[in-house]
Amino acid sequence: MAASPARSGDHRPDRRRRADQARQVAEVLRRQIASGAFPSGTLPDERLLITDFAVSRNTVREALGLLRDEGVVERRQGVGTVIVRRPLEHTLQRLTGLAETLEPHGPVTNRVRAAGPVRPPGEVARRLGVPEGGQVVYIERVRLLDGVPLSLDLTYLVADIGEPLLGADLAGRDLFGLIEESTGGRLGSASVTVHAVSGDAHTCGLLEVPAGSALFAIERLTRLPDGRPVDLEYLRVRGDRLAFHAELVRGPARPPDPEDAHGTRPGDDR
Repeated sequence: MAASPARSGDHRPDRRRRADQARQVAEVLRRQIASGAFPSGTLPDERLLITDFAVSRNTVREALGLLRDEGVVERRQGVGTVIVRRPLEHTLQRLTGLAETLEPHGPVTNRVRAAGPVRPPGEVARRLGVPEGGQVVYIERVRLLDGVPLSLDLTYLVADIGEPLLGADLAGRDLFGLIEESTGGRLGSASVTVHAVSGDAHTCGLLEVPAGSALFAIERLTRLPDGRPVDLEYLRVRGDRLAFHAELVRGPARPPDPEDAHGTRPGDDR
């Protein structure tokens, strides 16, 4: 009979260190805050949180301290723990621009930092299918929601799509809407990659957050319905202001998607 594996310690959830339990409480509360679970704008009383999470008062207070240090909540005398910043959700289930998703939460505007034709870097030319010696249109904007910086957007557009947009309202309009108006049709699909980075001092300065702050690094290659790639974006989004949401269904196993490490599909480079 095989020997039972040796136990390296007691791993029961109720025996973890208080710091681990506090992190768990903070994670659940953070998600509830983002989803709008507390319409009153205040968190439940500490006694309710203690009962709900089955943890000690000190653990709850440590969890609230984590959220306070992130600038999500603050303690107000006679009121309780008040939500002062609620991360906004951006869906990954359909192709939308940030402005389309976030306009219900306040006016979306842009500070245009650069706009015009450029010789693309080799990787950009390859992804957009631009021939050697060709040009693209480069647009750089700081996106603001309700007057507060949200993202830094670096966008490369194929010339025939981008050039007509240079005379458009780049400060007040979403590029997706401008592209569809210019082409007279809908965009088709996109490949999106999201990861987290520590922001460099220059980018964080533009986004008005301390250097080294957590940012989402988003790369999105957008195509027309016929599969032609027309828009390659590199976004840096404040991690304290946005959360991504998707509903996923686990289906039968299938072969890997034939995309390369950059998230392109066959035909993107033609």
